[in-house]
Amino acid sequence: MRMKTVEIKINTEFIKLDSLLKFAGLAETGGTAKEIIAQGRIKVGGEVCTMRGKKIRPGDKVQIDEIDTQILVVS
Repeated sequence: MRMKTVEIKINTEFIKLDSLLKFAGLAETGGTAKEIIAQGRIKVGGEVCTMRGKKIRPGDKVQIDEIDTQILVVS
């Protein structure tokens, strides 16, 4: 199955990973986003990332394999 790509536009230099998951509608609350990240279910640039405060900048790709979705951050 092919991974779905969702483009998320930000108007700032970066967005923190947990905020990105909320903004993209993939986590209902900050607490949910924190859990998803802590469980190692998110990849940034192809590598598992467990840092909820990781700065995601335009051009970065965030993958959620279990739902075959990739977020591409654009400016």
